[in-house]
Amino acid sequence: MRRTGHRPAYRGPVRFGFLLRPGWIASLLLVAVFSTLCFTVLAPWQFSRHNETQVRNDAIRASMRAEPKPLREVLPRGEAPSSSTEWKRVTFTGHYLSRGETLAWQRTVLGEPAFEVLTPFRLENGGTVLVDRGFIRPVESTRAPEYAAAPEGTVRVTARIRANEHDAEQRSTFRHDDHRWTYAINANTVERGVDIPMRSGYFTLVSDQPGVLQAVPLPRLESGPYLSYAMQWIIFGIMAPLALGYLVHSEARSPRTPNGRTSTGGTPDAGSPGTGGRKRKSRMSVAELIAAEERREQENREQRNSAGT
Repeated sequence: MRRTGHRPAYRGPVRFGFLLRPGWIASLLLVAVFSTLCFTVLAPWQFSRHNETQVRNDAIRASMRAEPKPLREVLPRGEAPSSSTEWKRVTFTGHYLSRGETLAWQRTVLGEPAFEVLTPFRLENGGTVLVDRGFIRPVESTRAPEYAAAPEGTVRVTARIRANEHDAEQRSTFRHDDHRWTYAINANTVERGVDIPMRSGYFTLVSDQPGVLQAVPLPRLESGPYLSYAMQWIIFGIMAPLALGYLVHSEARSPRTPNGRTSTGGTPDAGSPGTGGRKRKSRMSVAELIAAEERREQENREQRNSAGT
């Protein structure tokens, strides 16, 4: 007894020889490199920035709750600031060295241009640190206004520990408008400019301290967009191979002509084999179609009139 039933239509063999063409090889390599970068460089970089922001926020919150400690306890023997000590509040006693005062160039504080005033501070137990006395607003874009000088004599201050900033171009200090300037707040850079040995890092005064101007505010405790950026790179790294796979599948299942080219299913061109040399009729324009339809209607009316008579 003959079995009946639906049989799937045969679509022809799947061919992948086209992947050896230069264009497809380039596409495969490009997608492979892009996806690899997404998973090994771009996404981890954003995750790292997110973690750094979280560590900074946690350190700032902890410093708000903790009481200030003597500098020698937090950074003994001239130890440099680290991620575990940055933002902590410390106290120290000594006097300002106004001759080494330097201004930090082109800063942004609370969304507006500012300069920060950096003054070396000689500790009473030996050594010198760089103190950020706060910010001032520029006048005429690049000039520093008049501001209060650092107090003379011995003072005791409370400040937050900060790690050195780094200038990618490693530029030295310079003179402008009768002041000494630095591009990055870096104790080593200022040390070379003023010839005063200083320990690594710097210390930002909190409010109501001797010598403070306008205290530099703390950063906003936000996580930032880094986590969402990392997820986007992961999604891009997944979508790129999937999109290329879809294109490869579509190309492989497309019907092909005997010469190996993808068939478009269209009518052969005039003069091509199989047409017998006959030219295909050109397509009629819309105006020609309307005129032809009117002629047919006119002929039909005349035929009806002739039949009636």
